[in-house]
Amino acid sequence: MRAFRTCRWSPVGWNPGPEANKLTLEDESNRTPEGAAPAVFSGRLVAMGSTLETELRHRMSEVEERLRKVLADAEHRFVTTGTTHLIEAGGKRVRPRLALLGAQFGDPDRPQVIDAAVITELVHVATLHHDDVMDAAPRRHGVPTANAMWGNNIAVLLGDLLLARAAELAADLGTTSLRLQAATLARLVRGQLLEATRAPRHTDPMVHCIQVMADKSASLIAMAVELGARVADAPEAHARALARYGERLGIAFQISDDVIDICSPAAESGKTPGTDLREGVVTVPVLHALAGDGPGAARLGVILATGAVTDPARVAEALDLLRASPGLDKARADVHRYAESATTELAGLPPTEAREALGALARFVRNRTA
Repeated sequence: MRAFRTCRWSPVGWNPGPEANKLTLEDESNRTPEGAAPAVFSGRLVAMGSTLETELRHRMSEVEERLRKVLADAEHRFVTTGTTHLIEAGGKRVRPRLALLGAQFGDPDRPQVIDAAVITELVHVATLHHDDVMDAAPRRHGVPTANAMWGNNIAVLLGDLLLARAAELAADLGTTSLRLQAATLARLVRGQLLEATRAPRHTDPMVHCIQVMADKSASLIAMAVELGARVADAPEAHARALARYGERLGIAFQISDDVIDICSPAAESGKTPGTDLREGVVTVPVLHALAGDGPGAARLGVILATGAVTDPARVAEALDLLRASPGLDKARADVHRYAESATTELAGLPPTEAREALGALARFVRNRTA
């Protein structure tokens, strides 16, 4: 998966790119092996050996066990193989971890908390199957995608089945949890529709891109931390604050990745700079650069007017124009603004180790493109 895309430029208007805004919250400059705890949830956020770190590790073991139990189908071996294909391949399990952190603001020992964490991963993996079909993606998490192995029809059905399993679990958690999951699914689909259509005439392309980003990326992050809080019976005000935190954090991380695609060497970012340009994707810093009045903005518009930039010389020219433009600094300011806004939402929460972990995550995102 190439993560965190926003909008696609075409000669007829602004259109979102084919893989917009998938959030992994993985530190691109410090990758961890598949299946390992991501850097953002290791020592820099939760002190190694602390009570919270020990609890999270224990609870994540329960989440892994529950995931496989929920997806096991003794009568139909392929159903088990297909639904667990990407889960067995690894992944960072960021959403379940956020759910567990959200639960810290209520009673984290309630048995429903594990199912809440499992739901977030089931929904996430379901969207990956669907995205891979739309993008004709050949690999994910280092393994062939379901569509590459078994075809598009099977991949879509596997995604649907994962969503059904998540709905079954949510139904057992009560109406509030089920409604939250349904609302998030509606946003995910709406984001996909917005991604597949150009921004309405007279609509600010930046507004359109942020909306896609919020729906397709941040909404599931917000659901994860909020659902964990709700099933742990946290106070209503705390659950709502955590939801707002998650959404703003997701947007901040998306924009930070937009910046990294332009300014960071491949050895640091994990991908070749200009990947989005080569795939015809216009991101937040690009939008800022295009909004300028100088010749650089005009030239950049010409380069992008035909869609994907495939000529290496033109990619290099576009990157030079972007790096010389105010677009990167404006995008960094956006990252800081959303990350600080996320941090502000934590102010009313109890001063616990979990709150510090969430605050540290926001600071990590804020500083990622400094």
